[in-house]
Amino acid sequence: MFKRIFRLFTIARKLSTSGVVDTVNKVHKIPVVVNLFFDFISIGSSTNHLDSQKTTGEKLCIALQGMGTTFIKLGQFLATRPDIIGEEMAKDLEKLQDKVPAFDLYEAKKIIKKEIGEKQFNNIMEISEPIAAASIAQVHIAKIKNENHEKQVAVKILRPNIEKLFNEELDALMLFAYIIESSISKAKRLKLVEVVHLLREITNIEMDLRFEAAAANELYENTKHDHGFNVPKIYWNYTTKRILTLDKVEGISIREHDKLKNKGVDLKKLAENLIQHFLKQAVRDGFFHGDMHQGNLFVDDKGNIIPVDFGIMGRLDKNNRKFLAEILYGFIKRDYVKVAEVHFQAGLVPQETSREEFAQALRSVGEPIFGQTIKDISGGNLLAQLFEITEKFNMATQPSLLLLQKNMVVVEGVARKLFPETNIWEVSRPVLENWLKNIKSPKSTIDTALNTSAEIIKRIPNFPDLMDRADYALKLMAEGKLSLGISGNKGLEIEQMKLKNFRNNTIISFFGIVIICLLVF
Repeated sequence: MFKRIFRLFTIARKLSTSGVVDTVNKVHKIPVVVNLFFDFISIGSSTNHLDSQKTTGEKLCIALQGMGTTFIKLGQFLATRPDIIGEEMAKDLEKLQDKVPAFDLYEAKKIIKKEIGEKQFNNIMEISEPIAAASIAQVHIAKIKNENHEKQVAVKILRPNIEKLFNEELDALMLFAYIIESSISKAKRLKLVEVVHLLREITNIEMDLRFEAAAANELYENTKHDHGFNVPKIYWNYTTKRILTLDKVEGISIREHDKLKNKGVDLKKLAENLIQHFLKQAVRDGFFHGDMHQGNLFVDDKGNIIPVDFGIMGRLDKNNRKFLAEILYGFIKRDYVKVAEVHFQAGLVPQETSREEFAQALRSVGEPIFGQTIKDISGGNLLAQLFEITEKFNMATQPSLLLLQKNMVVVEGVARKLFPETNIWEVSRPVLENWLKNIKSPKSTIDTALNTSAEIIKRIPNFPDLMDRADYALKLMAEGKLSLGISGNKGLEIEQMKLKNFRNNTIISFFGIVIICLLVF
């Protein structure tokens, strides 16, 4: 308990001295009592006064950078959630750099040997010094024997004890978020506890490299027949929870335009391929790379795009894919009534909403954009404005669509740096048309109908039993013996209950410490 209390006060002190509290205070006014607590906790240390010329997001970025790895991860997560912190601050937090000193090669070899066993370890002929290091893991180049062939591979290794460090800091951060949220009524809308809870879930997945390996493998299977896009192969016999082994990328970073030109790569074609491959992942497969910035994209001698880093992936169900394709295509055609109808068909907007008014609102998004030269129009920015409008009509935007929108902006930006004249809509049209044609084909309709029918038939034998259960439940409800308590997130509820108990104990302990200090000093 005292360990958690110590970490809690350490975090509070970091927040106070780093400039985070001052920065947040300018956006959301913090109560006087809370400010006094932070002033008290920072006694004896120099407070970091950040450049007044910088934006609030830039100040927060610098402050989080100085607070360590857990807070960098928190900032990077918040950068993907403009729905929580706003678009401007999210863009600033994208600048957070996650670079820390590497641990030594001897330690890396020890981890690999322990993870894959001595026999398999003996099949590794060379291991380089680390070529990249971040807060969670670092990367080495190695030469391995695989099916009697020598292969150059990249090996990603988790940092020693990283899970313990992150979980301890997140425990304290969760408690801190809960105290703030339960003490300050205005802070509730920020959903601080939910944010930290989601961060914990994401980092726990990120720290099991088998999940990243599975994501890379799924993307590989989905795209292996796509010309111009190559996902590195995973070597499962050299992959565990703590290490990930995949093909070494042989190529040039997509940001090095001069080198690509010298290799004879057609930058116009490359830009078009990038957009089309991203859209294929999103609308055709429903599974897309969620972090396709320049640092994660390479190009080989043949002009093939090679993605790396599969820690952030997005997933869309068939309805959302259809919704996305229909909307983008509807905007291309400037058919706002059709776009509005898609929203209603998908159940994304309340049925009582006026279709005419909603179509008019969509027109207010589309027409100013189409007043520009079509090649300058961003599909990602269009979606951002669309989500802003639909929010006013009580449409709840899903995090997966927000990740897609954010990544679409990134992909379009990379494409236009390669070839500024890239016409996003002209390039996108064939992918969208082809997919919409396929899902509306007679074969697709029949397949969907057969799958639905099969599900219904499978459930028919259970139907009498289900009716009996429903009848019994209705009787209990009528007698007041059954309540309809619905839990949206059981894990989060349990976490909040634990936090409530621990908060109370912490407050008691804190006052106990204060009293002892007063008596002694």
